[in-house]
Amino acid sequence: MIRDAGSTGSTVILRLKGPVNLDTLFLLKQKLREVPESDTVIDVTEVPYIDSAGLGTILSHWSHLQSHGKKFAMSGVSPRIEVLLEMTKVNTMLPMFRTAGEAEASFNSAGPARAAGMWGPL
Repeated sequence: MIRDAGSTGSTVILRLKGPVNLDTLFLLKQKLREVPESDTVIDVTEVPYIDSAGLGTILSHWSHLQSHGKKFAMSGVSPRIEVLLEMTKVNTMLPMFRTAGEAEASFNSAGPARAAGMWGPL
């Protein structure tokens, strides 16, 4: 996982690499605990697969940020990951964008976040 500051300095962008599954779960949880409570984008452009345990960890972080009044979005969702999000109906809850930059820009706009699938094919 690579942690970047967003362009505004008030957003953290977490760029995940590799599968997000039971084997990588504990490392992901540890790294998420190190992230300050700030608006967060999780970029999964380089993630080939997310299993239910990985999805649960992402949802837990989203819930934690919500309880602290912070914004959350995912970016770079592949068609394979989008299927998981649609099957679990998570796509109706989590804002998703093509790029981390678009996600961060949504944090600063008054408009509603776009849900998965609304931008067409990735």
